[in-house]
Amino acid sequence: MKTNNIIEITNLSFGYRNQQILKEVSVAFPANEFSVILGRNGSGKSTLLRLIAGLLPHCKGAIRINGIELNNLSSAHRAYLVGFLQQSHKPVFPFTVKDVVLTGRAAFIGYLPTKEDHIAVDDAMERTAITHLQSRLYTELSGGEQQLVMLTRLIAQQPDILLLDEPISHLDYNNQIHIIKLIKQLVNDGFTIISVLHDPNMAFLFGDRFFFVDDQKVYADNSSEPWKSPLIHKVFHNSIVPVPHAGKMLFIPSLQ
Repeated sequence: MKTNNIIEITNLSFGYRNQQILKEVSVAFPANEFSVILGRNGSGKSTLLRLIAGLLPHCKGAIRINGIELNNLSSAHRAYLVGFLQQSHKPVFPFTVKDVVLTGRAAFIGYLPTKEDHIAVDDAMERTAITHLQSRLYTELSGGEQQLVMLTRLIAQQPDILLLDEPISHLDYNNQIHIIKLIKQLVNDGFTIISVLHDPNMAFLFGDRFFFVDDQKVYADNSSEPWKSPLIHKVFHNSIVPVPHAGKMLFIPSLQ
């Protein structure tokens, strides 16, 4: 299947000190789709996202975004292209929700925020339906509300690509569904989203493309039935059983 790849990674290797994390990774992510990365804890999923975001230096191999080598992009240009949402955020100061979202414009703000910055913030809050929270203190919000605020902050940045590191892992089920559906809507609106997810059900119900991180490698599955990949059971230690549902596949824990 021919795709319009927005990110191309070639022969990428990375490690910390003497610990190899990723080795000779060559993979491409398509534009305007929801790509999901699956793998065991410590396999290198978050490291891969941070490398794409330019938050970690890569000296072996190449990462290209829209054909441009990541190392050749200025921080301002990179902010136009890529936004990164980490697993958790610990607030230090009791900022209002609107002020937190406004920090997503930091790469573009000069001395003071402009009218365009405030319009971007207001549009982002409307998109995620948190306008009613704008005057609340971020520190007083629930975990689900805080995660929505941080995703809104990322949208206000207006990058082409959103990198999400386990965006639903610490949320209750209702908030997981709310955020995952919001992600799908953002893709429909033209964003490219690459996310690490732990839940195979959320991944295969909502994802468009699937990537597996295992043994320092990243494998893409472009088949019409990615849940049949042998890597599924390797990632989840043969502890899950597939159950067909609505033309896709759910997974339940094995009782044996």
